[in-house]
Amino acid sequence: MLDITVKTFFQLSLEELYFILQLRSEVFVVEQDCVYQDVDSKDQIALHVIGKKEDTVIAYTRIFKPGDYFKEASIGRVVVSKNERHFKYGHQLMIASIKAIEDAYETKEIKLSAQKYLEDFYTNLGFKTIGESYLEDGIPHIAMVKN
Repeated sequence: MLDITVKTFFQLSLEELYFILQLRSEVFVVEQDCVYQDVDSKDQIALHVIGKKEDTVIAYTRIFKPGDYFKEASIGRVVVSKNERHFKYGHQLMIASIKAIEDAYETKEIKLSAQKYLEDFYTNLGFKTIGESYLEDGIPHIAMVKN
């Protein structure tokens, strides 16, 4: 079971921020072999959903209110440490992220840009595919929404 907290950028400790950025870099840049600008000045306006196991950040998403990223509220930078994925923490993390959006922004309409290979994962959480797949940073993605 993950210990999940939701924080604004300014509530993050320096250590939490460091480990969040380390995890995002470890997975999105190194593991997925994708050179892109992860630190994009959007962290300051996001809410950060942090999953810890034994005080170590192993899972994370950032969420946005409607209009900050997409017209709808949104979830991005969904990541679970490679060594922890077999515990299925991604599902628990997403449920917490959806609830955080509903609580903080009082909406159930959520959009995300999913890596194509995770389409079934998000479908099982109630998201529906919209449009055609597209390349984002060289990786196939699909837009998905939940109402």
